[in-house]
Amino acid sequence: MMPADNHTFFAPVTYILTGIPGTEESHVWIAIPFCLMYVTTLYGNFLLLFIILTEQSLHEPMYLFLSMLAAADLLLSSTTVPKMLAVFWFRAREISFASCLTQMFFIHASFIAESAILLGMAFDRYVAICDPLRYTTRLTKLVIGKIGLAIVTRSFCIIFPLIFLVKQLKFCKTNLLPHNYCDYMGVARLACDDITVSVWYGVAVAILAIGLDAVLIALSYGLILRAVFRLPSKDARLKALRTCGSHVCVILMFYIPGFFSFFAHRFGHIIPGYILILLANLYVLIPPMLNPIVYAVTTKEILKQVINLFYRCCSRSFLLSPRRQQKMLWDLEIKARFSLEL
Repeated sequence: MMPADNHTFFAPVTYILTGIPGTEESHVWIAIPFCLMYVTTLYGNFLLLFIILTEQSLHEPMYLFLSMLAAADLLLSSTTVPKMLAVFWFRAREISFASCLTQMFFIHASFIAESAILLGMAFDRYVAICDPLRYTTRLTKLVIGKIGLAIVTRSFCIIFPLIFLVKQLKFCKTNLLPHNYCDYMGVARLACDDITVSVWYGVAVAILAIGLDAVLIALSYGLILRAVFRLPSKDARLKALRTCGSHVCVILMFYIPGFFSFFAHRFGHIIPGYILILLANLYVLIPPMLNPIVYAVTTKEILKQVINLFYRCCSRSFLLSPRRQQKMLWDLEIKARFSLEL
């Protein structure tokens, strides 16, 4: 890096988001699947939140954690995707420095929060399967509320220093940001200061926060599997595995793209830039879109409420007779039961 004395420093007022470099001619077409995924994310997560909040029988720890996950997914995708679409479709590439820092904060804070929520869900499953007699006394609504507050506090305390580090940097290069949203390392690399502290703080967050969460989740499911295979009944084992299967799918969808994108950005210098940015886009698009779908399909209670909601909407829209309504509800329940058994 060149000495600071050879540069003219400036305080960035705005950044120019370039989108995905090398694919400018395809931006309009790339935005179409992004938009469809975002609409699916909004619909799925709002539906999940509506069902959990309005159905009294779902006010249990597992579903309260699931509502937290849906809220974090909405925050993560809504912080990034609208600006992406504006860049791709309307060439609205300018973003103020303050807006960039705000977007950066909410992106990384929601990612840290999701990791902690998944850890909370793993703990919930551990208590439910390994210590079921104490489940209701250990995980009360008050305890869940305290866990939620701790998740928000931890996310703020971890991510706020990142914003402070970026604000302390001196910039002398271009204000062109080769991305379609404000990524922490993308902004830091535009500085003329030594960013070693920023880089290693990011690595420490990945290892000590996200990495530790992943290790504790793996440990929880290791203990769960050990307890499951000790159950005497085959049906009980299958039921426990089916309950945990959806959680494992969501965990893998969250951590694999996130870790791959993180390490590719820092150590994958041979990977083309447009692939790195595309990966960064996928980890803020795919998990929030698929999470409600996975839980709606694999969780019997949620699927039942989705079917009932769909049935009520259809009966009101088409003014079906009572007998027709009952037959339609039976058909939907039979299909749902059959899909869960498969």
